[in-house]
Amino acid sequence: MGKKSRVKTQKFGSGASTVVSPKEIMNLVAELLQKCSTVTPAGEKEWEEYLQIRSLVEKIRKKQKGMSVVFEGNREDSFRELMSWAEENGAPCDSFTIANFGPEGYGLQATRDIKAEELFLWIPRKMLMTVESAKDSVLGPMHSQDRILQAMGNVTLALHLLCERMNPSSYWLPYIRSLPLEYDTPLYYQQEEVQLLLGTQAVQDVLSQYKNTARQYAYFYKLAQTHPAASKLPLKDSFTFDDYRWAVSSVMTRQNQIPTEDGNHITQALIPLWDMCNHTNGLITTGYNLEDDRCECVALQDYKAKEQIYIFYGTRSNAEFVIHNGFFFQDNSHDRVKIKLGVSKSERLYAMKAEVLARASIPASCIFALHCNEPLISARLLAFLRVFCMTEEELKDCLLGNGAIKKIFTLCNSDYPVSWENEIKVWTFLETRAALLLKTYKTTSEEDRSLLKKPDLSPNSRVAIQLRLAEKQVLQKASAFGRTKRLYFEQKLAELAPLPVYEGSDIALLENNDGDSKLPIVLHKLEEVEEGLEIRGEERSLFPHGEDAQHELNLEGNHVQMQGKLANGSNNSALDLNKSSAATQKDNAS
Repeated sequence: MGKKSRVKTQKFGSGASTVVSPKEIMNLVAELLQKCSTVTPAGEKEWEEYLQIRSLVEKIRKKQKGMSVVFEGNREDSFRELMSWAEENGAPCDSFTIANFGPEGYGLQATRDIKAEELFLWIPRKMLMTVESAKDSVLGPMHSQDRILQAMGNVTLALHLLCERMNPSSYWLPYIRSLPLEYDTPLYYQQEEVQLLLGTQAVQDVLSQYKNTARQYAYFYKLAQTHPAASKLPLKDSFTFDDYRWAVSSVMTRQNQIPTEDGNHITQALIPLWDMCNHTNGLITTGYNLEDDRCECVALQDYKAKEQIYIFYGTRSNAEFVIHNGFFFQDNSHDRVKIKLGVSKSERLYAMKAEVLARASIPASCIFALHCNEPLISARLLAFLRVFCMTEEELKDCLLGNGAIKKIFTLCNSDYPVSWENEIKVWTFLETRAALLLKTYKTTSEEDRSLLKKPDLSPNSRVAIQLRLAEKQVLQKASAFGRTKRLYFEQKLAELAPLPVYEGSDIALLENNDGDSKLPIVLHKLEEVEEGLEIRGEERSLFPHGEDAQHELNLEGNHVQMQGKLANGSNNSALDLNKSSAATQKDNAS
């Protein structure tokens, strides 16, 4: 997947033109690790920190110039070998070939007519690069002793990939040779291209991603040079920042979660050949067959011979696609903008609001989303805003009395307002908040459209501007929607219209002997895939996982449904051990 690489190919194992003292690099790496280990509050200081980290990284890259291990020849020369290797190992390749699709990059092209839902591709487990295969490799001794590798499968995969790339007899060499030489993710952006994202909601994740990658590199560089278990690792003699950035990007843009061989756990894997598929709108059509122990992909739609075969990566926003895949999807019907909301602890009614929200299974501080299509806000966000705007009497009604349970239950239902006044406050808040967020951007939508018309705009600059324009369009739509709804409810109030009354029973409420503690099922974990992230103080890392993973696997008997190429940007650093990863995306070689 992805654009043809623009990077110049170095000869395999070529050395640096000048001799650089290992101590010089180690000193710079130590400085980088220290710089990246500090916690910086969100705001303007993040950009200053990014510039300082980038400056250190560039010094290291300059000293390591020519030391990276890459392959001779063009990437496309390896595709025939990849196809042959796949067929030899039980992956059928008679329905497609690998082709260049211009702006979309490389992808799979049908060689015959394929019917929708037809099984046209499967990849046996033995072809996959997994955390388990890493444990059985030269990386095993290090993995058994390092707590970060044990906690973060994605980082293990990245180092596994690098070690195998340096092994001339690696089983996975045909696959590794077929990978892009460089990627279009923000890790590869020039400074001025990253600067175009300032003011966007994506910029914090972009800066964190770069910081986390630099910290991980510094940590493992030091480990490779000093840890006894690293003595036999090929990384000991050649491990550049560019190497690690490449490996991390390969994993971030391609990794998926699959079940372990016994089906009892989930592990991370790179899936050769299948990861060449590009994204389009649709449904998930890839799964893991535990009985036959293989990844399987059925056709998303009918394909004629010579047409490109697509898969659906999941319901990701364009920010996620840009940060973790390196592309902007113009027709993204799932695009959205994050909005952080919380009830102030200094507010007089905080305790009551927090209690009502808790009964609805909503935290008092949370990240929600404004969507590009209807419904613009979720039922969960509507419930939060209604509580956020409640008066003391309205809060008491939700906490006390015989009708309290039903009032909690209907918080998420747009058909049953708390009051006309409350509804006016809700939509006034949304209208105003969206308008205020629009003012934080350094350019207008018109200026962005004008910039996009420039023929000399770099591909990364174009993507950055497209992303910030898309964010503004979502916010503009949300503000206009809030205004329309506000005017509607102002009219209802002026007409003294009666409030709709909920006549349903308690059948949808959780069973509990204590009436006041019953919670509505409808709000429990509602839309957690898109929005259920509590605001945390910790830093986000390079890969998402656990409760923050936005693309889960659905176990159905012996079959596991996979979310296309997993992605998402929210991630905890390799040095923050409470989460690991799940990410796969579009190929996008630069």
